[in-house]
Amino acid sequence: MSYKDKKIKLAIIGLGYVGLPLAIEFAKKRKVIGFDINKKRINELNSGIDKNLETNKEDLQDLKQLNFTSDEEYLKFANCYIITAPTPIDEFKKPDLKPLLKASEIVSKNLKKNDLVIYESTVYPGCIEEECVVVLEKFSGLKFNTDFFCGYSPERINPGDKEHTVSNIIKITSGSTPKVAELVDDLYNEIVTVGTHKAPSIKVAEAAKVIENTQRDLNIALINELSILFNKLNIDTQAVLKAAGSKWNFLPFKPGLVGGHCIGVDPYYLTYKAESIGYHPKIILAGRELNDNMGNYVASELIKEMKKKKIEIRESKVLIMGLTFKENCTDIRNSGIQRVINELIKFECNLDLFDPLADNEEIKNTYGTYPILKPSQNNYDGVLIAVGHNEFKTLGLANIKNFCKKNHVIFDLKDLFNSNEVHLKL
Repeated sequence: MSYKDKKIKLAIIGLGYVGLPLAIEFAKKRKVIGFDINKKRINELNSGIDKNLETNKEDLQDLKQLNFTSDEEYLKFANCYIITAPTPIDEFKKPDLKPLLKASEIVSKNLKKNDLVIYESTVYPGCIEEECVVVLEKFSGLKFNTDFFCGYSPERINPGDKEHTVSNIIKITSGSTPKVAELVDDLYNEIVTVGTHKAPSIKVAEAAKVIENTQRDLNIALINELSILFNKLNIDTQAVLKAAGSKWNFLPFKPGLVGGHCIGVDPYYLTYKAESIGYHPKIILAGRELNDNMGNYVASELIKEMKKKKIEIRESKVLIMGLTFKENCTDIRNSGIQRVINELIKFECNLDLFDPLADNEEIKNTYGTYPILKPSQNNYDGVLIAVGHNEFKTLGLANIKNFCKKNHVIFDLKDLFNSNEVHLKL
């Protein structure tokens, strides 16, 4: 198999936030099979619909070299597979490799001699060769690095970000042999205009990816802890960060809820691996614990401020603005706001959930109630601005205040508005 003579026949396994943009970029250069086990997702994509809003109908329908399918039979026409399966954690905060290993099994049943399997999913160091390769060998009957080969090029997609896309983010690449590493690097350089970084091994590439979000998690945890401290000292955290940010090398992190598929998950993959070899990572786990508890802190601060204003907490009306795990995306899975909602329910608040981007059925399945389509005027004792959607910025604080009763509390978690115009910020 050679990159230079264009004999690579590519299949992208998994068409979510990572796989779909990747398939689109490669389809501008070569024929691509876009595979996903979710038939509904395939039907939507074939109709030009991307519920994740990462692309538009024109992009999907203009690409004649991209074919979407949920039929595993079509994978036999490929000789290079890029797996972008999700890697969540389970209820015990341990790595849940089932989607990744299932994707590996699907590929393995179509694996042929000299085929290449590239992984993009975030994992702990050693996972590809210790877990995924075992599945590939078991179901294919082929031998690793003799009959088939592997690469690892971790995803760096930022959902909702239209500026930092697949083609203009430097890509880490690696391969199971030096020759394969060159092939993987050449392949990604076909679509990445800003270049690649070829790691010396798959394990190095795995470790590099998992520490990216671990570092972010710890930095946010530090700022969250400072926010709690400054609140107790009656100091404006945002003013402190603005002042400190006047120095060129002060890192511009902000306090907030940590959720999503990466920052709130990836550190647990690293700590799992660390503990498996007998090392207990104190700092990483401390940061995770602090960030996991921010939802409870936010709820308690809102309740305290409402009590100060003599608002009856039981049966109070609270509007939650934003349910996705980050701004300008549609995905509510692993959203940090869920802990806040659960805590407010314990206080017997009546909650209205509002998010113009999130899917109504997914909200119903997660929270047991449908979201409201539009907040009512003069209706709320408390408003929690939990996500910084552009729609909320455009709506403006004056309109948000119109949703509230005369005596109310507005908690701006995302620093969308001036501190002197809202009652609470982190």
